[in-house]
This record gives sequence, C-alpha cells and structure tokens, in this order.
Amino acid sequence: MSTPFIHDDFMLQSTAARELYHHFSKDEPILDFHNHLPPDQIASDRVFENLYDIWLAGDHYKWRGMRANGIPEERITGSASPRDKFDAWAETVPHCLRNALYHWTHLELTRYFDFHGLFSTKTADAVWEKGLETLARPSHSCRGLLVQSKVRALCTTDDPTDSLEHHQAIAADPGFDVRVYPTFRPDRALWVHEAETFNAYADRLAEVSGIDCASLAGFQDALRSRHDFFHVIGGRLSDHGLHHVFDADCTKEQATAIFDKVRRGQSADAAEAEAFGAYLMLYFGELNASRGWTMQLHIGAERNNSQRLFEKLGRDIGCDSMADVNHAFAVRRYLNTLDQRGHLPKVMLYNLNPKDNYALATMLGNFLEAKPGDPPCRLQLGTAWWFMDTKEGMEWQINTFSNTSLLSRFNGMLTDSRSFLSFTRHEYFRRILCNMIGTDIENGEIPRDMELVGDMVRRICFRNPVEFFGLEMP
Repeated sequence: MSTPFIHDDFMLQSTAARELYHHFSKDEPILDFHNHLPPDQIASDRVFENLYDIWLAGDHYKWRGMRANGIPEERITGSASPRDKFDAWAETVPHCLRNALYHWTHLELTRYFDFHGLFSTKTADAVWEKGLETLARPSHSCRGLLVQSKVRALCTTDDPTDSLEHHQAIAADPGFDVRVYPTFRPDRALWVHEAETFNAYADRLAEVSGIDCASLAGFQDALRSRHDFFHVIGGRLSDHGLHHVFDADCTKEQATAIFDKVRRGQSADAAEAEAFGAYLMLYFGELNASRGWTMQLHIGAERNNSQRLFEKLGRDIGCDSMADVNHAFAVRRYLNTLDQRGHLPKVMLYNLNPKDNYALATMLGNFLEAKPGDPPCRLQLGTAWWFMDTKEGMEWQINTFSNTSLLSRFNGMLTDSRSFLSFTRHEYFRRILCNMIGTDIENGEIPRDMELVGDMVRRICFRNPVEFFGLEMP
C-alpha cells in the first residue's frame, strides 16, 4: 500500500526534524492569538450542514484560486448551489500544486475528515458525503473542532462598538474549557476620509459607551471606555490593519479641527486623514501601554483593488494584494514617539511584503529596552502573514527573525482565519519550523542537543505566546 500524501513525516526531511516535531512540537496545545472567527458561532456551538459552509464560504484564499482557474464568479461567490461551488473547488485543487492551498486542503481533509486520498473531481462525491456524515457529529461543531484541535485559547477580532455579549456567554459556560478573548480592532475610528461612514460609527460608539461623541475629547473618552471594557472581559491585545503606518505631525488642536469638520459632514482630505490617523494611533499606543497590552500592527495591504468586484461584493472577497511602501521611517517615527512619551507597548508587527522583512525587524530591535514586568523581545516581527503564509514565506520570516533577533523568544504561529478548520496551519508551521532547524542540526550548524533545541521548539509553539500576552489560560 502506497504512503498517503499527508503522512506522519510530511515535510520532515531529516532524522533531526522528525525527532523535533514528534517529540517536542506535535502535541503542544494552541494559543491562536489572532483570528477572525465569529464568536457568536462559538457561543451557539454552530453545526455546519456541509463542506461548503465550513470550508468555502468566506474563504478568499480559495476564491482567488478558483478565479485563477477560470471558474465563473457565479460558482465562487454567486448564486450557484453549495454543492456546485464545492465541485468548482474540486476542479481547482489539482491545479494548486506548489501553492500552499494544496497542502492546506489535504491537511484539513486528513485531520478533520479522515480522508487520505487526493482531492479532485474523481473523489469529490466521496469527500462531500464524508463531510455530511462527519459534520453531524458533536466532535465537528464549532466547539468540538476547537477541542479536538487542542486550542486552549483564541483571540477574535472585534470592533470597539461590539457588545462582546458572546464572549461573556462563552466565559460563563462551565462546560467549555477553551478561552475566547476579544481583540480591540478600532480601524473604523480612523475613517475620517468618509464622513458619512465615520459619523455613523461615532454615533454608534456614543450609543454603546454612553459617552457623547460630539467632540474629539468625547470620542477619545468613548474609545478608552470600550478599551477598559475589553480589558474586563479578558482582552489583552489590540489589532490595527493599516496600509502603512501614518506619518504626519498632528497636534490635539489640529486633530480637533479635523474631527469637527467631519462631524459637520465634510470628509477629510488625504493630508487630514493622514494627520488624524497619526494622532489617533499614538492615542491607541498610549491606551495599550497603560494596560500592559500588546499592539498588533498589520501593515502593507493594498485593499479592494477591483472596483467592479468591490461594488458588487464588498470587502474581503479576495481582491487585496501586497502594497509597495517604504515603511521603515514611518515605523521608526511612530515607535520613537511612543517611546519618548513613555507609551510604547509590546508590539507584534506583521509585514505583508517580504522585501521589508529585514528593514522592519532591525527597526524593532532599536526599542527593546527591558521594561519591568514585560517579557523579553517585547517588540517582534510577527509570523508570515496572508500572502506569505506559505512554506517559503514562513522560511523567509523565520530566517529574518533568527538573524536579527532571538528565535527562542519568537511567539510562533496564528491562523488569521475565519475558518474552524484552519488550525492545521499551526501544524503546517510547526513542520516547517522543525524541518528548518533539523536541517541546521544535520548540517552541524546547531548542536545535536535535543533537549536544548527541543525546548526552544516547544516554547515557540505554545509557552512563549502564553507568557508574552498575559492571557488567562485554562
């Protein structure tokens, strides 16, 4: 009988790599500190009807793959039936060789559905039926999948105006041991370039906080109030999705004038939006530092590039790409200003364009002065993100981190996903990490001291992020 594609030693190309993975990495639990899972589905313990619902709906990675394969939009995001969209993915997967989607697809089918063949139109019927049967089991509800994936805790992505009622309901359930924490994501508070959208948001913020947002001072107080509430619920991270780090001087008086203009219904121009963004991002840094939180900066995405599809389908539909921005000076200015003010929090910076890896990693290293109560390496280049969430991208990021900082202090992997099947990406990362380090051992570049090296691997997989973020663990 031939060896299945996904087998015990998948991607582990040396004896040392196999020992590191199987003895030090494989069985470590998961802290998934950044994802986009819907907390309401965890609270209600949603049961998915079929593989389209859990596997394809909302997955812009797969949507891009299907578009590249010439699949009509009707069978991707249109009105085609769930089975027809599933079949479109089955037509596409054989063409995904050397794309991470091929690995992810087969890891997910193997780990969650006990399917060990190759996915294609030839096997689509069997996989679909297997999915219908398996998804009806308690082990494959939202909560069941988290438990079987060995997730100890996860951090969702939440707007300051979110009620967090689902997080509270999950926390109050004594029968569920996975911690689900909110992450403070205030991106819409920066959208002064769209007056109508911003004003609706400010009004909603006033409603949920009980603080009048007619003035900038009130707006900031409302954001602080919600930041405090997130902290009470257990949140210890903020997240900011930015094209670039804002780079402008802006006094409180100038920010107030911009805010007042927008509240009167006139959108800010580009320079005003840049200045207001710079002002408010410094405020968010101050909030995070005051609470001992970690600030996550996701930078370098050029979003909503197809105007046609944006107008038809909206955001997050697979029409984003890497931006080509020189980030180093703006990042330097931002971190330095926070540092001078005594407001520099712990930082995880996720860079989308690999050309900037070394520039940004070395910039972060300039601000690593130890702070009482903080973990080592308090500013880090985060794991490979989005388009770089691939074997090559992870290897580039790990090499950069190793060469510019201390790999043993790295916080490891996250899913950044909306899918309950995406926790196999932790396995993917761990196999890649162990293979890289195992190759170094075989080459004589790292000592063959498995307790020394294995302890580093184990810490990267779980213990480092637990200690770094300060989240309460079960």
